[in-house]
Amino acid sequence: MGPVLAGVLQLLALIAALALAHKPLGTYMAKVYTSDKHWRVEKWIYKGIGANPDTEMRWPAYLRGVLAFSAVGVLFLYLLQRLQGHLPGSLGFASIDPDQAFNTAASFVSNTNWQSYYGEQAMGHVVQTAGLAVQNFVSAAVGMAVAVTLVRGFARSRTGGLGNFWSDLVRGVVRVLVPIAVVGALVLVACGVIQNFSGIHEVGQFMGGTQEWNGGAVASQEVIKELGTNGGGYFNANSAHPFENPTPFSNLFEIFLILLIPFSITRTFGIMVGSVKQGYAILATMATIWVGFVALMIWTEFAHHGPAFEAAGGATEGKEVRFGIGASSIFAVSTTLTSTGAVDSFHSSFTGLGGGITLLGMMLGEIAPGGVGSGLYGMLIMAVIAVFIAGLMVGRTPEYLGKKIGSREIKLAACYILITPALVLVFTAFAMALPTPANSMTNSGAHGFSEILYAYTSGANNNGSAFAGLNADTQWFNTTIGLAMLLGRFLPMVFVLALAGSLAEQKPVPATAGTLRTDKPLYTGLLVGTIIIITGLTYFPALALGPLAEGLA
Repeated sequence: MGPVLAGVLQLLALIAALALAHKPLGTYMAKVYTSDKHWRVEKWIYKGIGANPDTEMRWPAYLRGVLAFSAVGVLFLYLLQRLQGHLPGSLGFASIDPDQAFNTAASFVSNTNWQSYYGEQAMGHVVQTAGLAVQNFVSAAVGMAVAVTLVRGFARSRTGGLGNFWSDLVRGVVRVLVPIAVVGALVLVACGVIQNFSGIHEVGQFMGGTQEWNGGAVASQEVIKELGTNGGGYFNANSAHPFENPTPFSNLFEIFLILLIPFSITRTFGIMVGSVKQGYAILATMATIWVGFVALMIWTEFAHHGPAFEAAGGATEGKEVRFGIGASSIFAVSTTLTSTGAVDSFHSSFTGLGGGITLLGMMLGEIAPGGVGSGLYGMLIMAVIAVFIAGLMVGRTPEYLGKKIGSREIKLAACYILITPALVLVFTAFAMALPTPANSMTNSGAHGFSEILYAYTSGANNNGSAFAGLNADTQWFNTTIGLAMLLGRFLPMVFVLALAGSLAEQKPVPATAGTLRTDKPLYTGLLVGTIIIITGLTYFPALALGPLAEGLA
C-alpha cells in the first residue's frame, strides 16, 4: 500500500467514525443542557461552591461567572507552580519562574496550552494532575457553556435569562467530558500510553551518556488534552512522543477525539433551536473547510520538489515514521483548525505552503470545526456576518433563525471578528520592531517572520501549537503571549454573551418568501466564502511576508 493511499484510507475511516458518533453524542449533549434535573454528584458540587443552579442569569451575570471562575483558576495554577518546589510529588523539580508561571497559568485556563517549557523536565506530578489536567476539563467546559448560551439566545424570545453558568459548567464536566475521558483513557492505555506515578528512572544509554525519563498519569491527561481541544503535552515532544502516542491507531484515535465534540455539537445546536437542518448547514460548512484543508495539506506534503523529496516520497522532515506523511497532515490540519495545538509532527519542518496552511487554519478563527464550544460560537458569529452580507445584496433586513440582525447585533459580531487579528498583528509588529524579541528567532528571513507570526496567532487564537523554531521562554514572550492568550479568550466571550442577550430579548420574526434559507447549500457556500474572504483580507499581507514568500521561493 502506497503512503498516499494509506493517508486517504485513514481520512475515510476518521470521517466514518465521526459520522457514527455525530447523532448520538449531539443528541445527548442537547439533553444535558436542556434538562431540568440535577444529578446527586452535581448537587454536592453546587452545595460546595454555594451556587444555586436553577437561577436564570442575564448575560452580564453569566459573564461575571465566567471571568470570576477563570480568574481564580489563573491564580490557583500560578501559585501551584510557584510553590512546586515545596510540594510532594514534585520529582525534585524547582518552582517555576514568575514569568513562565504566569504564561502557563494563562495558557491552560484560556484553553490554549501553549508551553514554553519542557514538560518532563519542569512539572512534577502534582502540577501536572492537580493543576494542568484539571484546567483541561474546566476550561473546555467553559467554552461549551458559552456556546450553549449563544444557542439559547437564538432559541429563546422576550427574555433576558440565558441559563446558569455554574449549572452549564458542572454538567459539561460531569456529564460530557468525564465519561468520554474515562473510556478514552482506557483505549489509550490499551494502545500503550503510560499511566503511573513513577519517578525519574534511567532507560538506557544515549550518545555516550545516560537517558532518563519520568513517568506520569499520561493517558488520563492525554485524552482530555485532545477531547477538550487543549493540546498541552505531558512531554515536550507532545503527541510525537511514544509515551503519549505510540501507534498509528492511537494517532488516529487522538485525531478522532480532537474532532468529536466540535463536529457533534452542531447537532446539539440544531436540536436546541428547533431545526436539525440548521445544525447540518453549520456542520457542512465546517466539514467543507476541514476536508479542503486536509486535501491541500496532503498534496503539498506529498508534492515532489527536488531529488530529496522524490527519494523520500514526500516531505518527511519533522514527521514520525510510524505515522507517515498522510496521518501527520491530517493531524496538523485538525489541530490548527481546532483550538487544540497538539502536534504529532513539527510544523516548522513542513513545506513552506504546508506551514502556511497551519497558519491559515488558525487565522480562520479555528471554527472548522473549531475548539470545544468556541468553534460553534465562532461559526455562529460568522453566520450572522454572512446573513448581513446577503441582506445588503438584496436590500432586506437580515434575519437568522427568526431573529433580526440589526445594528447592535452586527456591531457585536464585528467587534468579535476584529479582536483576534488586532492582537496577532499588533503583538507581531512589536516583536519584529524591537531588538530583544528578534534574538529568539533561530531562522532569518521569511521563515523567521513566520515563527513570530505563528506564535502570536497560536496564542491569540487559543491554539497553543508552535512553529518549533522560536525560543519563547523569555520574559518578553512569556508575558506578551500570556496577555494575548487571556485577551484572545475572554474579550470575544464578552461580545458573544452580549449578542446572546440581545437576541434572547427579541421577539421571533416569522419566515416569509423573502427570508434567506440558511439551511440550504446556497447559504453554506456563502458562509464558506465569507469566512475565507474575511480572513484573506485581514491576514494576506502578513502571510505574504511569511509562508507565501517562503513557499514561492
